[in-house]
Amino acid sequence: QVAGLTSTQIGALTTTDLNALETTDIAALSTVLTCGLTSTQLGSLTSTNLNALTTTQVAALTNLRDRQRRQLPRRFGALRRGRWGYDDSSRRIGRAGGGAGNVGGTDIRSDFGGRSRISASTPCPIVAAQLTSGLHRKPLDRRRPKEQPVPMQTRTKFSRRSALKLGAASAALPLVHIRSGRAAGKVSIAFWDHWVPDANEVMKRQCEAFGKAHQVEVQADFITSVGGKNILTIAAEAQAKVGHDVQQFPVWEAPNAIDSLEPMDDVMDRLLKQYGPVQTASEYLFKPNGHWIAVPCSAGNQMKGPCGRISVLKEAAGLDIVKMYPAGADPSPDAENWTYETMLKAAEACHKVGMPFGIGTGTTADSVDTAGAMFAAYGAEVVNAKGEITVKTDKVRQVLEYAQRLVKVLPADAVSYDDATNNRALISGKSALIWNPPSAWAVARRDAPKVAEDCWTFPAPKGPAGRFMPMGAFFWGVWKFAQNKTAAKALIEFLSQRENVEARCNASLGYDVPPFISMSDFKVWEEVGPPKGTVYHYPVRKSHNEKTHIALSPAPPSIAVQIYNRGTLPTMFAKLQSGQTIPQVMDWAQDEIEGFTR
Repeated sequence: QVAGLTSTQIGALTTTDLNALETTDIAALSTVLTCGLTSTQLGSLTSTNLNALTTTQVAALTNLRDRQRRQLPRRFGALRRGRWGYDDSSRRIGRAGGGAGNVGGTDIRSDFGGRSRISASTPCPIVAAQLTSGLHRKPLDRRRPKEQPVPMQTRTKFSRRSALKLGAASAALPLVHIRSGRAAGKVSIAFWDHWVPDANEVMKRQCEAFGKAHQVEVQADFITSVGGKNILTIAAEAQAKVGHDVQQFPVWEAPNAIDSLEPMDDVMDRLLKQYGPVQTASEYLFKPNGHWIAVPCSAGNQMKGPCGRISVLKEAAGLDIVKMYPAGADPSPDAENWTYETMLKAAEACHKVGMPFGIGTGTTADSVDTAGAMFAAYGAEVVNAKGEITVKTDKVRQVLEYAQRLVKVLPADAVSYDDATNNRALISGKSALIWNPPSAWAVARRDAPKVAEDCWTFPAPKGPAGRFMPMGAFFWGVWKFAQNKTAAKALIEFLSQRENVEARCNASLGYDVPPFISMSDFKVWEEVGPPKGTVYHYPVRKSHNEKTHIALSPAPPSIAVQIYNRGTLPTMFAKLQSGQTIPQVMDWAQDEIEGFTR
């Protein structure tokens, strides 16, 4: 969105509307050189020509020669549709013919120190979205930047329609511009903006170290997931075919962008030889058709298993989770009794004392992932690997029969749970157990120390088909249109080295789980507290006899992502909680999923 407008409203903007936009309300735009067109041809381009350009054609006009480490501008001034010409003597771009149609415009210059300046001497030339500054919902005004005449180097063309197409989905990116003294190239990477600030700082230092070692200029941007801004940025870059060299993708975005991603078999072959296999869930997402399309990363990678109150579970349910899963040691024999039936009995006991399990039946990720693990533990699939609907099967009925008993002791508002509700339930002392990464415990450590001291994270319960741990996966991918693929792959491989992964894991208090199983022995999980060892069993260990799981797998990702985003699995539980019968729920799910498989 631009200035709070929808894409439909953006398309309806008039010239007057556009000129009134605050400069910071538009995505940062990069100057480009029109490839293959002579100066005469450039001058003859009319507004009709420009507006007829597709997003891909606009992106193709990117200045391929702009490799002089120019930092991209963060603003541009008032733009007008029309026929643009360039006057070398005055260094201004104006509408051909001058007169009332001539626009003072803005002149953009970026110095090598990473700052961008705008003056009122030339308007912004034709652009491709480089998502480096934010979209701010400020009131519109007509203020113009202070005049700072700066020479222009290229003759370019710009279409308002094209700019809006490419810039509308951009998001706020905290910019980190890292360069070495004798930079031999440039590589740009977009990271997920970690909820632990120290984790971002360590990542910045690692990028800086890579730049110095390889004499490469590194531009690192940290993009928040609040409001889905990281996903919007990914979508905008994929459409425009221009942007960062490397993107950090969450869960389903790799399969969605498969046609735009550079194969990563070469990088993964070396890492697999060096560190051994990755978590099983990673292969489902990132290795379709036997080829790696991305590299699983630790940053943001999370397990979403149970985190319980030690004292409440012991006193109310007779469940000693510390004895079952002791710190710094393998599970005890008692852990074999940690099954879904055991969890149900504990949930019933805790519900009686006013401390229900904070398990949601809403449609956000935490609820979907928890329901997905339950389905997997019962061997139930609503769509199989061939894409066939398998809702009306005995295994699906079996997991629904279990859920029918469980939802009776869940919070009455479980259907309205989002990804923060379960955290608040635990931190406020109103829940005995939730399924979540250690983020809730980490916040409790700051805001509710007594609660934090009573928390313990441990593996998922066992069902008829085994133990399945919900996993929130992240990965690094290189765009096919990346300007520096060699440096991009080298940077990913550098960040995937054990010492770098461990440093980031330490900074995040163990939140970031390495994708390589051999890295599950970092000391941070044994030492962090209170209580000491509370997250020792947070990463999946060999002794757990547990598999990582992506909800809806092994369904084809193109189908699974739709069911996931719709929240179909937890909605089935919610319908049971509302009083519907199992046959009614299965009929509803059948109809729902048929719409995704047509």
